[in-house]
Amino acid sequence: MSRVISVVTGVARIGAGLAFAILMAAVLVQVVGRLMGSSPVWTEELTRYALLYMIAFGAGLAFRSGELVNVDVICEALPGRWPWVLRLFSAAVTGGLALYILPHAWRFVSIGKMQTAPALGWRMDFVHLTVFLLLAGLAVFAGMRVLGMLSGKEDGLPDKTADETES
Repeated sequence: MSRVISVVTGVARIGAGLAFAILMAAVLVQVVGRLMGSSPVWTEELTRYALLYMIAFGAGLAFRSGELVNVDVICEALPGRWPWVLRLFSAAVTGGLALYILPHAWRFVSIGKMQTAPALGWRMDFVHLTVFLLLAGLAVFAGMRVLGMLSGKEDGLPDKTADETES
């Protein structure tokens, strides 16, 4: 299981890093272009799409490491095993909801085949794919948390999950 987690985490990190590098390059071209007097039109569009891909790949990673917004003041103040049960429930509901929405996201992706981006001329299904990737990533990382918690390999606390399973 730890090998699968490492591979999935590695793919998500590479995807997020690549999207961030493209975003930085597009912004750099835009800034330099503005300093020279004329910025290419496509840079703003590419920046937006790279940001969408960075979020799509990063959402699962953020869930895994606990970087997503999490309101757990009440949950962690509960006695005994209740915080663990609520973390498990939260991960299961997150994964289940993502899986439930996934087919609808794919329909959204397929609608994009009929559209093209105005400046880049790309088919929009490549851009709409970010919604599908985000939900798939959340489902996979939530599923891994549920399995890890049920197997006793992790306690569902965000700070420990990402670090312990990778080392």
